[in-house]
Amino acid sequence: YRQAQAAVLEALPRLRKLQVPTRRPDDYFAEMAKSDQQMQKIRQKLKSKQEAMERSEKAKQLRAMRKYGKKVQVEILQRRQKEKKNMLNAVKKYQKGLSDKLDFLDEEQTPSQGNKKGNASQRTKKGPNAKRRYKNQKFGFGGKKKGSKWNTKESFNDVSSFQSKVAHNKGPGKGGRGGKGGKKALNKRPGKRARQKMKNRAR
Repeated sequence: YRQAQAAVLEALPRLRKLQVPTRRPDDYFAEMAKSDQQMQKIRQKLKSKQEAMERSEKAKQLRAMRKYGKKVQVEILQRRQKEKKNMLNAVKKYQKGLSDKLDFLDEEQTPSQGNKKGNASQRTKKGPNAKRRYKNQKFGFGGKKKGSKWNTKESFNDVSSFQSKVAHNKGPGKGGRGGKGGKKALNKRPGKRARQKMKNRAR
């Protein structure tokens, strides 16, 4: 094989000088140096390499898509948590009386829901259904129940409903002179010494 290569490298320039054609025609057939079995193995190897590269490329694309999908999912979850936190803060402010706006109820609806049901300006607001109205009538409207009867700064300073007679038991029926308490005070049982004297006198 090496000798044939060396002979070709030496013979080609001479043949060109003599203007002898050295290129084989298109319809020329000759047996190759390597056998068909070896060439088949080479083809199989090249094919397996190409398939492995294609699988690696597909796996890389799938990883990239999963990574991007996970990133989008994390962003959506973070956005939902942020919206939920903002809505809870707005509800707390509304319950405490710091705000009188109910815009957070409109923000609860997502854009996808808005596209399905139409624009907010085109939709008519519907009230609660019959079941909700019945429960509201029976159980109330929710909200803060605990501590609702506690005193506040304003109620503590408000003395408009204060009644001194009632507070000091001077009103009617509270032991005053004009009430039943006055009669009881007049019919008060005498003390022990007075009762002893009365017994001695009776003897």
